[in-house]
Amino acid sequence: MNKLYPDAAAALDGILRNDMLIASGGFGLCGIPERLLDAIRDSGVSGLTFASNNAGIDNEGIGKLLRTKQVRKMISSYVGENKEFERQYLAGELEVEFCPQGTLAERMRAGGAGIPGFYTKTGVGTKVAEGKETKVFDGEEYILERGIFADLAIVKAWKADETGNLVFRKTARNFNLPAATCGKVCVVEVEEVVPVGSLDPDCIHLPGVYVQRMIVGAPYDKKIEFRTVREREAA
Repeated sequence: MNKLYPDAAAALDGILRNDMLIASGGFGLCGIPERLLDAIRDSGVSGLTFASNNAGIDNEGIGKLLRTKQVRKMISSYVGENKEFERQYLAGELEVEFCPQGTLAERMRAGGAGIPGFYTKTGVGTKVAEGKETKVFDGEEYILERGIFADLAIVKAWKADETGNLVFRKTARNFNLPAATCGKVCVVEVEEVVPVGSLDPDCIHLPGVYVQRMIVGAPYDKKIEFRTVREREAA
C-alpha cells in the first residue's frame, strides 16, 4: 500500500468535510503540520472543531484558519499570542473548551487506546470541572474527562519510512504522537522519507499502522513565536 502522496491537497482529498473534528499536533509553532493546515484552509471547509494545544498565532498555524472563519470551536490549553482568537472569542464568534495540557494529551491518548473516559484530579474545584461528572476515590474527588475520538488527525514528524513508521525530533514530538493515534484517519507531513529498514526499530516513536497517508513537506522555515535574547554585557 502506497501511503506517500504528492502534496497536502492530494493527501487530504476525499477526507475533508464541513463540521469535522480534527486533532492537530504541535506546540506553539513547534512541530505543527503547516502544509496540511494550509491545504485545509485552501479547501474551504468550515465549521471545524480543532483539538490542539494552541491555535497558533495570527496568520500562522491554526491562526490562518481563524482568519478565514473556518473554525467553529477550539479544544485547547493555551491561546495566548493570537489577537484574532481573542477577538472572536470575546465577540462570541468562536466556542472554546479550555483543557489543561496534561488532560488534553491524555484525552487524545485515551481516544487512541479506545478508552471513552477517565478520572483525573486536575481541574477539580475550578471552571474546568463545571458540568462534568465527579467521583470520590479514597476520599479524593476526581472529574470525568472524555477521550477524544477525532475524524482526522494531522501531525508533523521528522522522518518516516515508506510504510509510515515515524520518528519525531526533540521537542517537536510534543502533542503529535497522541494526536496521531486518536484520529479515524491520520495524515502526516514529514521532512524526509527513507527506505524501509533504514530506521532503527528501537527509535521509532509511532508505528506505521497508525498512519494512512503522508507527504514530504520540506523545506521548512522552523518559525518561532517570538525571540527573547539577553542584552550583551559589557566586556
